[in-house]
Amino acid sequence: MIPAPHGGCFVVGTDTGVGKTLVACALLHALRAAGLAPLPMKPVASGSEPSPEGPRNDDVTQLIAASGRDLTQDEVAPFRYLPPIAPHIAAAEAGQPIDLEHLVALAAQLAQRGPLVVEGAGGFLVPIDAQRTLADLAAALGLPMVLVVGMRLGCLNHALLTAEALAARGLRLAGWVANGIDPQFERAEANLATLAARLPAPLLAAAPWSASPDPAALAATLRLPALA
Repeated sequence: MIPAPHGGCFVVGTDTGVGKTLVACALLHALRAAGLAPLPMKPVASGSEPSPEGPRNDDVTQLIAASGRDLTQDEVAPFRYLPPIAPHIAAAEAGQPIDLEHLVALAAQLAQRGPLVVEGAGGFLVPIDAQRTLADLAAALGLPMVLVVGMRLGCLNHALLTAEALAARGLRLAGWVANGIDPQFERAEANLATLAARLPAPLLAAAPWSASPDPAALAATLRLPALA
């Protein structure tokens, strides 16, 4: 477990494309509004663009901007890959394996400077190499978890399975965010009520579907989780 004198959290999703970056950026905005100086971390980022400084990832750019910190992509996301594919496949193709120990050391370093907001990749059990998954990184960091639930058909199963997987690894679910990603999702309110009754953590925010979601606007409605 990393030493985190300022607290922090790990943002995990029920799947890919459910709004983890949106929620992580909203958390950064909300922490700044509370008078804190948070730092972002996205340990693994695929789907990047080539640049003279190395792969440039849009999610990482958004996280840095939301933090208000003068940070480089390397400082926030040391393992960035060009194709938008599973991290362990991208790492193998690039010949640049994901170093779990390096990620833990980086997180510990960042956590000394302010509250740490870590954004995962894909879902909780996404592989990062031949043996380990993102869950192993989350367990090594030991931060409170914030679950982003993409509100669409199937979200009940995905959210409850993820909550069980977190509990099985001794990780604390500090809260969850319902993010509207399907404008045609039927019985959205009934599904939200079901999750509120069954997930063992408070609902931090419910973001309606938007064609251009705004993390700063979400931050204004976001209930900050307990970070310690």
